[in-house]
Amino acid sequence: MGEELVSVEPATGNIMWRGVAGDVDVTVDRARQGFRRWAMEPLARRMELLRRFVNVVRKHDGAFAELIARETGKPLWEARTEVAAVMGKVEISITAYAERTGFTRRDVDLGGSMSLRHKPHGVMAVLGPYNFPAHLPNGHIVPALIAGNSIILKPSEKTPAVADFLVRCFHEAGIADDVVQCLHGGPDAGKALVAHEDVNGVLFTGSARAGIAINRKLASNPAKIVALEMGGNNPIVALPTPLIADAAATVIQSAFMTSGQRCTAARRLIVVDRFYDDLVPAVKALADRLIVDEPFANPQPFMGPVIDNAAADQLGDAFLELMSRGGRPLSHLRRPDPNLPLLEPGIIDVTTLEERPDVELFGPLLQVVRVADLDEAIAEANATRYGLSASLIGGSPEDYERFWLEVNAGIINWNKPTNGASSAAPFGGIGLSGNHRPAAFYAADYCAYPVASNTQEQPRAAIAMGLRD
Repeated sequence: MGEELVSVEPATGNIMWRGVAGDVDVTVDRARQGFRRWAMEPLARRMELLRRFVNVVRKHDGAFAELIARETGKPLWEARTEVAAVMGKVEISITAYAERTGFTRRDVDLGGSMSLRHKPHGVMAVLGPYNFPAHLPNGHIVPALIAGNSIILKPSEKTPAVADFLVRCFHEAGIADDVVQCLHGGPDAGKALVAHEDVNGVLFTGSARAGIAINRKLASNPAKIVALEMGGNNPIVALPTPLIADAAATVIQSAFMTSGQRCTAARRLIVVDRFYDDLVPAVKALADRLIVDEPFANPQPFMGPVIDNAAADQLGDAFLELMSRGGRPLSHLRRPDPNLPLLEPGIIDVTTLEERPDVELFGPLLQVVRVADLDEAIAEANATRYGLSASLIGGSPEDYERFWLEVNAGIINWNKPTNGASSAAPFGGIGLSGNHRPAAFYAADYCAYPVASNTQEQPRAAIAMGLRD
């Protein structure tokens, strides 16, 4: 019998799911058998079954959203947007597969032809996070299935119930249960799955620490495809704009959506000196108005709890650490009930800190830095080993072009939040944020590999030189 696993509702502390850790070897062996059949299915058949999957999710969308809200703590309205993203992923991925990994053929000499097709890798391990436990793993699973791979989803041990529900939807759509499997377990199960010799690819979304460990483990095995999405210490830079309320709302959306538990969330608000006294009080005033409550509360909350008490403790410690090093609190990171991970958003000015920690504080905690001008703002934005998302508020088109050129990130926005990236575009970063294998529309690139072929129906060849008479 495997290790017992328990999932707890963040908003209530109640147990909502119990299960046991799976057997890695058995799961991989089943996936290998499933791959042989699935890869032989015509592409049109694979697409048809994934469109059926959309219909299954649509049939269960209410129950699915409620489950996501309960297990993650995010407000019900936001959980519904995650279910919608799960459904929308299929058609986007079908389009991406045709555009980025389609079939091409052209005629060559002697009646032959040259073609380009793409082959699936085989068994793909998908390691999912807890913040979007359906949407983010689904963003790997769907394009990998279209390409002909079989899937083992190893979800976060903090959100196993959502993973089970997602996988059952694939099965209900007619995709075999050895083609898509859910492997429950803690970090040891993830490590064993990553290292398994019969796993052909690892598609990971999570922390930089875990992603770096995966990269190191597989550094000597170049045959295994690895795609890493590892979060960020994302900057949002503010230049003067007359639309102060809109600028403040953009900052709030960037920093505190999903309780700050988005890899693209703004961690650092960098404000030029002449705009500081206009913008920062407006951001604080709006943050103080945010409703923080359980997912099904009425009125609807903007934020729910963070994932668990351990995460809340870490964020509280980080806020105190910033204060002890000279940070000036603008809004304290308050925790009304010490037994629950509900946090009211914290904002702290860290301008005077000699060394600002370059870490991803994964929650509703925003650091503010005052700078002299755009030159200093860009330098501050780049003062990180991460490089996922960045945004500029205000300024001119020329300012944005310079910001776009000089800031190191995979997503660079203007007068838009740092988060909310479109699935119809590539999604990924540089530095500690990724390994140059962006997901979303470009996920097709790492789900199949190109195979070039020169063919003709009969052999036609002659050696024209270098033969004795």
